[in-house]
Amino acid sequence: MMLLCTFAGIALRAQSAVIDKVVGTVGGELVLLSEVEEQYALMSAQNSKLPKDIRCNILEGILSSKLLLNQAKLDSVEVADEEVESQLDARIERILAYMNNDVSQFETYYGQTISEVKEQFREDLRSQILADRMRAQIMRDVSVTPSEVKAFFRNIPRDSLPYFNAEVEIGEIVHKPKVNAEERQKAIDKLTEIRQRIVEGGEDFAGLAQKYSDDRGSARLGGDLGWSKRGKFVPEFEAAAYNLDQSEISDLVESEFGFHIIQLLERRGNSIHVRHILVRPRITDEDLRLARAHLDSVRMLILNDSITFSLAVKRFSDKNTQSYNNDGRVVNPMVGNTFFEVGDLDPDVYFTIDTMKVGGISAPYEFADPLGEPHFRILKLMSRTAPHRASLELDYSKIQRAAIESKKSDFIDKWVREKIDDTFIYIDPTYDNCPVLDIWRGKPVRP
Repeated sequence: MMLLCTFAGIALRAQSAVIDKVVGTVGGELVLLSEVEEQYALMSAQNSKLPKDIRCNILEGILSSKLLLNQAKLDSVEVADEEVESQLDARIERILAYMNNDVSQFETYYGQTISEVKEQFREDLRSQILADRMRAQIMRDVSVTPSEVKAFFRNIPRDSLPYFNAEVEIGEIVHKPKVNAEERQKAIDKLTEIRQRIVEGGEDFAGLAQKYSDDRGSARLGGDLGWSKRGKFVPEFEAAAYNLDQSEISDLVESEFGFHIIQLLERRGNSIHVRHILVRPRITDEDLRLARAHLDSVRMLILNDSITFSLAVKRFSDKNTQSYNNDGRVVNPMVGNTFFEVGDLDPDVYFTIDTMKVGGISAPYEFADPLGEPHFRILKLMSRTAPHRASLELDYSKIQRAAIESKKSDFIDKWVREKIDDTFIYIDPTYDNCPVLDIWRGKPVRP
């Protein structure tokens, strides 16, 4: 649902007309009443019990962002048009994916076409990127020393120390089953025939994509992949697509996903609009057996000390997995580190490591990747902690991150206070009863 909030302001504007006026000025940047009310409406939709003075806090946050934006422009911080368009396209694509690529649902929800939404949000996004870049530039050199981490921890009241659930760190070696020669040739023959039916027989590309393509997401759209810029597709696919003339259909292209034929529909500068038909070779039971046996032999090499787990990752693990470049360690996407609360583990992982000792290596087991393709993995239990209250010994990295975030917050607060003194600030009298805004008016902060 959070994806739908990406352009929530646009949807809110379409649903209600706010009589707009300027309620604040920060240097050369204006704050509109609609900006405050759109954020308020969005927060109200998510939480019906908001504090009475929430609009004061909303305006304070907007003023801070405008101050960063104003300074970014004064410092000539730049954002390339290509970066804005790339982020804009990515956000639209994520929302469409959430809506099962139903363009009509998108346009009904936002009350505008995709092009209109992009046009309306483009400058807002540019301002957001500029403010974020300015904030990052301000805090670029903020770091903490070990003594500062210890001092930060000592200043946390004992009864306020967080309680951490049991956590584990996991390493993995992933192996993708190899397709046998017979099934590979069957896929080639099938797609070659489909291509001939289009090129020589004049059959409809979209109709055959709907019937035969193994990319089910695009198949129902006739193989249409929409508009894309360089970097979106895997290298083999992209190289073939960008070498096509308009309406031309490629020869067979092999990628990690299988075999494709690609048709270029349109080209605009560095952007292309293509469709494709994908045929994936079938993985047989014998292919799966061989994959499991291969990974079991890797496991025995590690258990017999013939090779370290780290070296086995580099030699045998699938290079397309995240863990390959992290010495086999799996990153928890929720927190960005390698620690998982036991209760948050996938059931397959949980039951695999449940009875393992630290340093143990699991037997190979099968799992499906995000595309539903079969893979095998072996797991190593790197570490395990019991439920406990935070301590420097067990949780130094977490406490260090908290100390850095606290220092960054203090640093940006200090920067804001200093810049307020050097910047023209206006706040509409409507917000005179907002103590949180006193500092923006040059008044001493109330106790």
